[in-house]
Amino acid sequence: MLNPQRLAILRAVLAAGSINKAARNLSYSPATISQHMAALAKETGLILFEKRGRGIDPTDAARHLADQAQPLLADFERLERVVADLRGGQAQHLAIACFASAVERWIPDVVRTVRRYRPNLTVEISLNEPLDGRGRRQPDLDIRTEPADGAEVHLDGYRRHELTVEELVAVLPHAHPLANAREVALRDLEGEPWVDHDIYDSPIGQIILSACRAAGFTPRYAARLDDHRAALRLVETGIGVTVLPRLAVAELSGGLVARPVIRPTVLRRIVVHAGEDRRRGDLIARAVAQLRDSARTTETA
Repeated sequence: MLNPQRLAILRAVLAAGSINKAARNLSYSPATISQHMAALAKETGLILFEKRGRGIDPTDAARHLADQAQPLLADFERLERVVADLRGGQAQHLAIACFASAVERWIPDVVRTVRRYRPNLTVEISLNEPLDGRGRRQPDLDIRTEPADGAEVHLDGYRRHELTVEELVAVLPHAHPLANAREVALRDLEGEPWVDHDIYDSPIGQIILSACRAAGFTPRYAARLDDHRAALRLVETGIGVTVLPRLAVAELSGGLVARPVIRPTVLRRIVVHAGEDRRRGDLIARAVAQLRDSARTTETA
């Protein structure tokens, strides 16, 4: 079995560029680092470094092994945190996975609600778009986006709750010719440069792209990002237009306007998958109830 510590040291050596620099960074002696690398080479049967003058160069095998070890080491770091919590008697956690605009608008109230119920609780919040979840806890609550007209998704071990269905809006600079319109037909944005806020093609990006294709075009992107707030800043400077859910544009700056999109109307469904954990059923139920309240407040805002 491979030794995780040696894999971590390998990554440190590659990041530092030499055994001596890695030894300084890790507060080890160079001899100790060399011994670990020799042991790792023996464990794997791979040549990890080759001599070059007075130094050494990592092989392609070493680089590939270090890359593949990253998610494994992230999981071990999480496990070490769990052990530390157990040792300290503070093992109460609630793990929430969700998308960025839900974190901003809904999750603060959820955290306050569950911590009033359990003051020693630690709430861990991670983005599930576009990350793969390595290195984080299995979520107790997984908040996701679905196409409003698509099939319902159900996850094993979770109970599905629909929170809301919301419309998407076109976001334009205040001086844009369409800014004074009450609604914007999606086809009217065909010739515009677009600012994409979802470079990794997560569910919300797929919903927008499908709507554009239904309207007969594919957006022409001036810029692509993975952050909706940064995308809004680019729109405000006149680089292009974008389409976002209402939840993501609750607080627009004075330089932007948001208009409902029509022909087609673009909708998304937001659901939460709540873990079926009998030991913490009441805690999870309180979190879901607060999410429902927050979603209703958003609908009437």
